[in-house]
Amino acid sequence: MRKILTILALSALTIGSQAKVRLPHIICDNMVLQQQTDARLWGWAQPGKTVKITTSWNNVVVSAKADKNGKWLAKVKTPKASYDPLTITFDDGEPLTVSNVVAGEVWVCAGQSNMEMPVKGFGMCPVKDYNHWIIESANHTGVRSVKIPSQMRSEPQEDAICEWRVCSPQTVGEFSATGYFFARQLHLALDIPIGLIEANKGGTRVESWLTKENLQKYTNDPTDSVEICKKWSQWDYHRSLLWGNGTFNPILNYTIKGILYYQGCSNVGDPGDQYSERMKLLVQQWRSQFGLGEIPFYFVQIAPWAYDDGNVNGISGALLREQQWKAAQIIPNSSLVCINDLVYPYEFSQIHPTQKQPVGERLAYTALHRDYGFEHVLYRSSSFKDMTIKNDTVFIHLQDNYNADAPFEQMEGFEVAGEDKVFHPAQARHFWQAGGGYWDEAIIVICPEVKKPVAVRYCFKNFQIGNVKNGANLPLFPFRTDHW
Repeated sequence: MRKILTILALSALTIGSQAKVRLPHIICDNMVLQQQTDARLWGWAQPGKTVKITTSWNNVVVSAKADKNGKWLAKVKTPKASYDPLTITFDDGEPLTVSNVVAGEVWVCAGQSNMEMPVKGFGMCPVKDYNHWIIESANHTGVRSVKIPSQMRSEPQEDAICEWRVCSPQTVGEFSATGYFFARQLHLALDIPIGLIEANKGGTRVESWLTKENLQKYTNDPTDSVEICKKWSQWDYHRSLLWGNGTFNPILNYTIKGILYYQGCSNVGDPGDQYSERMKLLVQQWRSQFGLGEIPFYFVQIAPWAYDDGNVNGISGALLREQQWKAAQIIPNSSLVCINDLVYPYEFSQIHPTQKQPVGERLAYTALHRDYGFEHVLYRSSSFKDMTIKNDTVFIHLQDNYNADAPFEQMEGFEVAGEDKVFHPAQARHFWQAGGGYWDEAIIVICPEVKKPVAVRYCFKNFQIGNVKNGANLPLFPFRTDHW
């Protein structure tokens, strides 16, 4: 025992003699700083000590004093994006330098497993064209990523063990596939460094990321860690609060451009407008926590899958997609990406579809148009606008169709119901006639079994793949005109 105490005492003396400023793991070599902004840097030092921060791009010294708990935070003005390697030196008497830093655009990759899914795929879940992307990644060393370990904690964490990775054939397999294809497209368009902060966990619910205060105020979920674990004893990834505390909280001081979000499968079955309201709440929470204003929030509609224990014809998944559409209408500076076309017919039982490249690219189109001045990049999917019924024919009009409803004939995915509320597969095609009038240009929907139609649905099932696209070759959002 005496020997152990002696070793501990010596260790304490050694640590004390070598004490120097400590940084969170996310502030390290190879990091990407958000360009042309006041970027936050933070860490720990002895209480009362002053930490001097010197940046290589302007040699300006910024000082921050550690509080009584040893915490300090400072802001530095960052340069315009470039591939020039930068350094940052932190000095509280013993200097510590972070190297090979670059300035660029930084985005968070949040959500559940379809965001977490890496370029190398999951077991039994490959990413399409994997070998091609591994080889081609050598052209995108300007893309960098840091993965926050997916971990639960009862209290909000200020740090997590992680490191920034430079994209290469050796590293890209571990990057979020959706995140990488987003960053790759931005890198091609902007030719500047792109940084990804991956803070996500497969299977999580929207409530998994809410704070204790928001859970107590707006939900009936328990917030005591013991009770949380009891309630979700079988599926730990469904647990409220704990994932946000451990996996998301460590990044909240980082200065970012925006958030990408792909989640929803674990909230299928939620009643009413609960999901859309809690999505709005989560975005408000994250924007408040980052303290960067109304930063962009771009999210992905869940893909077709056989929810309801394998029932492809059920509608619980469709109802969740409808909630995501509603969320996009009530969350400022947000946009929803439709991926109803990005599954193969045989993937009805595969919760992780293989086509991740178009998912990331559609998110990138959104950011390029809305945030980077690419006005001619078309990013919106078409959506239902209104309908008119004339005898046995329904005339459907869409919005955001970029002057095209394609294909011209044999549109698939439409159903029609009469007053009996029974839906039947319908025939649909483009309609046009000369001479003026409301029906000049529309999609006409006809079903021989329904002589007096009252409602139309498009791909409003758990697993139904339509073929209607707009002038940007983007899929039509699933919709229903009824509220049955």
